[in-house]
Amino acid sequence: MGNLTLHGICKSFGAVDVIHDVDLEVRHGEFCVFVGPSGCGKSTLLRMIAGLEDITAGEVRIDGALVNTVPPSKREIAMVFQSYALYPHLNVRDNMALGLKQARFPRAEIDAAVRRAAKMLDLDPYLSRRPAELSGGQRQRVAIGRAIVRKPKLFLFDEPLSNLDAALRVQTRIEIANLHRELGATIIYVTHDQVEAMTLADRIVVLRDGRIEQVGAPMELYRNPANEFVAGFIGSPRMNFLDAPALGQPGKSLGIRPEHLSFSRDGGQIEGRVSHVEQLGGETLIYLHADPHGLVTVRLFGEHAAEVDERAFITPDMARAFHFGADGQRLAA
Repeated sequence: MGNLTLHGICKSFGAVDVIHDVDLEVRHGEFCVFVGPSGCGKSTLLRMIAGLEDITAGEVRIDGALVNTVPPSKREIAMVFQSYALYPHLNVRDNMALGLKQARFPRAEIDAAVRRAAKMLDLDPYLSRRPAELSGGQRQRVAIGRAIVRKPKLFLFDEPLSNLDAALRVQTRIEIANLHRELGATIIYVTHDQVEAMTLADRIVVLRDGRIEQVGAPMELYRNPANEFVAGFIGSPRMNFLDAPALGQPGKSLGIRPEHLSFSRDGGQIEGRVSHVEQLGGETLIYLHADPHGLVTVRLFGEHAAEVDERAFITPDMARAFHFGADGQRLAA
């Protein structure tokens, strides 16, 4: 099993409180992603689960057992870091096997575990190579394989794709998703990239300033954000926030996603001027400056022509809009 329960978790560094009364339940086999801006406490929370950071208050339980004072090596977890942390003098096979060797597992069992992990991660051709002979994506797969062979109750990933280029991030993201499906393992994954969160998670935990803002399935958060922060953080391009009173709408701001704005040169609800155009082939992003709303992003599918500084109009689909009050919380429909 691999159930995780956090109850009343707090963390302070001296007089500075960084994690505030976090409660969370992660079910066995779930892929749970912690997401939020830099400094929101997601990595600190992960390190407390791992036992690498002391807990100021609260309880961490794995399969019901309290592990607050249990050392990391005894928690039946495996962690994959942003840095690969491979031993440069060992080949791939020995890097993956090292933890089991140190735990004095039988050689036959170690060899079987390494072969299984290598096959899952397409590392068979590279078992005799040293880390310096591998690409960044291959090194990260070795680090993941080292975690797999231990058969932990929990896999903890701390921004594992940050050092990879864009193409490798996509490829490795797919590999991690496939790995989760094959293993059926419980995974806690930390990232600041909401695209990673949306594409990998069964559930997303959105954090800000050491507090949980909202927990839910990716599309649940996309369609029903609890507040302005979650609405603006989940979704790419990010949600637009328009001046609600200027549009005769309740609340302080009106949230509307870029794909829920129509664009026209002939007239519409909001007039502005084109500031920038991004032609991406499958879609076109048009950035329009409109007073008093500021810069507004319009997402059009397919190829669309627009000229910088031309006059244009946008109209929000009010059936898809969100209303937020002065406190940032979503108003009832």
